[in-house]
Amino acid sequence: MKETPQQYTQRIVGYMEGKTPLAVQASTPKKIEKLIKGVPSAKLKKRPVSDKWSVNEILAHLADAEMVGAFRMRLILGAPGTPVAAFDQDSWVTSGHYEKRDPRKSLELFRTVREANLALLKSLTPEQWSHYGMHSERGQESIEHIVRMFAGHDLNHLKQIEGILAGRT
Repeated sequence: MKETPQQYTQRIVGYMEGKTPLAVQASTPKKIEKLIKGVPSAKLKKRPVSDKWSVNEILAHLADAEMVGAFRMRLILGAPGTPVAAFDQDSWVTSGHYEKRDPRKSLELFRTVREANLALLKSLTPEQWSHYGMHSERGQESIEHIVRMFAGHDLNHLKQIEGILAGRT
């Protein structure tokens, strides 16, 4: 059964209990790099089961999601209260041909955009952290909430990558 947007939010934010979002976000690219170091691309591109993403597809998703987050935060900071569109991550896997992407290039894109996002976030005033957009599925989301969601999203996918590489699905 597919999660509702509210269940998804609750699960992702739940990963963050007792953790600092910016620290999680800053450490994720290095953790992924360590996990995939020396792993052949063919293994990274193999799906654990037909309906679950491969490590390669997760890496491409992380890169694309980071670009979405970059845009959303900048949109909100420039026009607080602005509408924020959802996206269908599964259709992006197909339409974006994630299976054909180079996993290490996806990781590098993710790292580069993440570094730019962290630099932006570190420059924000306390007031800007409360600026929000209206997500089309999840409602009002502040910059602070988005940052927590992205950090929880990182932890979710790190866990998936570890499981796949360890032979657990």
